[in-house]
Amino acid sequence: GLEALIRWNNKDLGMVNPINFIHIAEKTGLILPIGEWVLKTACRQNKKWQEAGILNVPIAVNISVNQFQNRKIIEDILVILQEIGLNPKDLEIEITENIIMKETEYIIESLKQLKQLGIKIAIDDFGTEYSSLNYIKQLPVDKIKIDISFVRGININHKDEAIIKVIIALAKNLELKVIAEGVETKDQLEFLRKEGCDEIQGYYYYKPMPAKQIEEIMKKA
Repeated sequence: GLEALIRWNNKDLGMVNPINFIHIAEKTGLILPIGEWVLKTACRQNKKWQEAGILNVPIAVNISVNQFQNRKIIEDILVILQEIGLNPKDLEIEITENIIMKETEYIIESLKQLKQLGIKIAIDDFGTEYSSLNYIKQLPVDKIKIDISFVRGININHKDEAIIKVIIALAKNLELKVIAEGVETKDQLEFLRKEGCDEIQGYYYYKPMPAKQIEEIMKKA
């Protein structure tokens, strides 16, 4: 699987990480055109890879609170999928828990509409903000993601390990997939495998890379 991550390659500043510019984009409203561009680019790239026979998996894209507050979000996503000709099942939307706290009923209804289209939905950074079992049981999600802050505590802090075990058990009982973020060591991988985590992402396998490098890896595979 793949997740679309944004980087700003500036000729003067070099490679700028999103932590340095996304909050500014959110304050100025630029996050809306940026978010639309990211979604279009990821869907277009996925379609291109499918047609070339290189890859056939969903690509995950993060959707911000600001984008969800746009009442046309469902329509916009549908238009992008139709324009590019990408099957909705080949798109995964990632949301953070704080989105749920904004106009809860509207968000839940929007997520249900996305789910009905066939789009997969994941909760990112699970356990770090407003975790509520009441919301989890209402949300039409497919996957929850264990935040990197817990993963880094494996073999260091037994409390982090205990939280990971609880998240995995919760996901299994709710019939959800669970993915761990930021896996960087074999010890972390083995712990997560032993506890029944379904998927992992992180530097242990690959660092973020541009599309051309991904193509080279997939062609070799």
